[in-house]
Parts: sequence; structure tokens; C-alpha cells
Amino acid sequence: MSRIIAITNQKGGVGKTTTAINLAACLARAGSRVMLVDIDPQGNATVGSGVAMRELEQGVYEVLLGDSNIKEALVKTDSNYDLLPSHPDLSGAQVEMQDLSQRDFRLKLALESVANQYDFIIIDCPPALNVLTVNALAAAREVLIPVQCEYYALEGLTSLMETIILVRKGLNPELKLLGLIRTMYDRRNSLSEEVSEQLGEHFDSRLFRTVIPRNVRLAEAPSYGKPVIEYDRQCAGSQAYLALACEVLRRNSHDPGKRKGKLSMQNSATLSME
Repeated sequence: MSRIIAITNQKGGVGKTTTAINLAACLARAGSRVMLVDIDPQGNATVGSGVAMRELEQGVYEVLLGDSNIKEALVKTDSNYDLLPSHPDLSGAQVEMQDLSQRDFRLKLALESVANQYDFIIIDCPPALNVLTVNALAAAREVLIPVQCEYYALEGLTSLMETIILVRKGLNPELKLLGLIRTMYDRRNSLSEEVSEQLGEHFDSRLFRTVIPRNVRLAEAPSYGKPVIEYDRQCAGSQAYLALACEVLRRNSHDPGKRKGKLSMQNSATLSME
């Protein structure tokens, strides 16, 4: 069964798209069949995968509106994963989808026709709670939350957890919390260590052991349209995302016996793996 993972955080600038691109590339390098879905109107995952948005004739926007078949919209990247690309027209989808049937399940229905062709489907969500994010959470089986190791890191996490719980109750009872990944970690900054400790206290075993550091090569890679492992295989950012991919491969949210831990934030116990 394909593992469909939505990467989301309502707070922007936390490394969400960087995580989506590099996790997809590292899983593909490990031999998995991977699709990356860019459902963010900014299209950063599309550009960061080396695809020019202006040259696209169709993408996730047309798929959601029913104007294109998902197989026709997929693009093969140089990093050996398939991409369902985005472009700025997607920003109008919220209005255009209002009167469509099964509005919250448009992505889920589209993915069902190709899901058996992939081991992983990674969905890069916009940094907002809107119909696009709801579509991603309704389609996903697991949620991965990047959290920046800086001040206000925990801000909004409670509301995000509540959102996931609501989606689980109303739209997608199979949705599970895969875990949280610490991003933009700076060992020279004591605040990074403090935030990391706070996250460990709140989320325990739901917190991935891998920590994504602040890394110049990691920041440079998107401007070249490449995942960091294609840009600089030996840099700290590459090594961190390869380690994250290994953890994701080992961590199966459908095996409740291996991933139990406390969640002390409000309502978080509802996200039990059981």
C-alpha cells in the first residue's frame, strides 16, 4: 500500500517545502517509487525540483478542477521522482472549488487512480489552513510536521493538532501523525537546544531523532532547481535528509506497537497511533 504523507505546518518559513523536496529525492535514491505533489500556489516545490512553472500546460490545479488527468499532468524529474506540479493559478482554486462536488476529496480521488504505482506520495501543503490543505489531509494517511528550532516554534502547533483531529473525525479517520522533524537547527545557538528540548518534552517518541541543521548548501540548492543531495551530496544538509529518509522507511505509522509516546499538548492524545 502506498504511504501518502502530507507535510504541513500553518506557520511559514519552517522548512516545509525543503523537507518535501529532499525527502522525496532521498526516498527515490533509496529505491522507492515516489511522487511529490505540490499543492502550494507558490510552487516552490515545483521550482525546487527543476521544473519551470511558466512552461507547464497542466498541473495540480487542472487535476483538482477535473480539467486534466493526473497521469497527463505528472512530470518526471531528474531526481527520479514524479512531480504533480503547481503554478500560481492554483491560488484561485479555493473560489473555483466552492461549488464542486466532493470539494474536500478532489485530491484523494485523483491520487486513487495512481497510488498503487508508488511506494510514497509526498504532499507539500501551503502554509495556511484552506481547502488545499484540507484536500491534502483528506488524501493523506500520515502527517509530517517540520518545526523550526527558533522562538515561537510551538506557536500554532496546538491549533494544527486540533485541525488534524477535526479532519480525522470528519473527513479521514485513517489519518495518523507520523512525527515532527526539527529544522533550521543551529548548534551555536542555545535557543535551538532549548526549543529542541521543549519539543522532546511535548512529543517524546513522535519527534524524529534526525535534526535538520542550518546549512548554506541546503539553502542554495533550490536556486539551482535541485534537491540538496544532487547539489552537494557530502554537505550536512544532505546527510541529515538521508538520515530522515532512513527513519521514515523504518517508522511505519501503521505499526502501533513501535511508535508509542506521550503528547502533552491539548487534545494531542487523540492522535494516538492505536
